[in-house]
Amino acid sequence: MGVDGKFFTLAQVSEHNTPKDCWLIINGKVYDVTKFLEDHPGGDDVLLSATGKDATDDFEDVGHSDNARDMLKDMCVGDIDASTIPSSTTYTPPKQPHYNQDKTSEFIVKLLQFLVPIAILGLAFGIRLYTKST
Repeated sequence: MGVDGKFFTLAQVSEHNTPKDCWLIINGKVYDVTKFLEDHPGGDDVLLSATGKDATDDFEDVGHSDNARDMLKDMCVGDIDASTIPSSTTYTPPKQPHYNQDKTSEFIVKLLQFLVPIAILGLAFGIRLYTKST
């Protein structure tokens, strides 16, 4: 349960995104870190950039000390309604074309790239000669 049973939606927490009013979501809890912005060793911009989303990964990646974790307890204002946080999507790179082991089609493409412009030039030259002779 949250502090006094308070639950917040992501939209509600996202409204607190300024230097005068800054809330973060870390490990399912909502923290009002406004008073700590000036004292944060990483600077206030790091905290402000973590608003409006689940900042758990950002918090954990830095490797905060036990002291930092203890400080959070005093800043907790409630819990996040987990159903309001979009599920994280993992990055999937675009599909790369498979390496063509059959060199025949690759050869045909290169041949066409060479022959088509020559055929167009030849056709244009032939039309020009035909129109001059008439």
